[in-house]
Amino acid sequence: MSSQKEFKALILPHLGASYNLALWLMRTPHDAEDVVQESYLKAFNAFDQFKGENPKGWLLSIVRNTCMTLLSRNMRQSKVVPIEIALDSPGIWRADQHLVEPMTSPVDQLISAHESREVRKAVSQLPVEFREVIVLREFEDMAYQQIADITGVPVGTVMSRLSRARKKLHAVLAPIIEEGHSHEMP
Repeated sequence: MSSQKEFKALILPHLGASYNLALWLMRTPHDAEDVVQESYLKAFNAFDQFKGENPKGWLLSIVRNTCMTLLSRNMRQSKVVPIEIALDSPGIWRADQHLVEPMTSPVDQLISAHESREVRKAVSQLPVEFREVIVLREFEDMAYQQIADITGVPVGTVMSRLSRARKKLHAVLAPIIEEGHSHEMP
């Protein structure tokens, strides 16, 4: 198999995960698309260095590093992104993941849409080092070791960041969840 065919077979299936991670880290569809395009070009050019193990992890580490480079460059330029842009972006969840199961009533669907918007808002407000581990673990269903490989930090650090991120999310979301349950009818 030619390297171009191998690349297509091994790397292209992870386009959705690449975009998802880039969108969560960069917060705008335009920047995420730029990151994915640049990352795929980097991956293609470095494909001869790929050892054949864990193509998704290899690619996501390239995406993550590209994001971090651009984010640090943007911080120096003080680029501010309105949170509404990130929250209303299509495709922010995994393509194969359904946020909500079909509900029976429009009221249930409205409540669920409100809750998922609140979750997206809370995740998007996390610091980038927490946001990336939450996205990789909870949305991309990656193992701790895979996340450690992608982020370049020890597994213990991944676990610590996940724990701290979950606590922050719980602190923000618990009142919203409690409020939602207080309006339920018996």
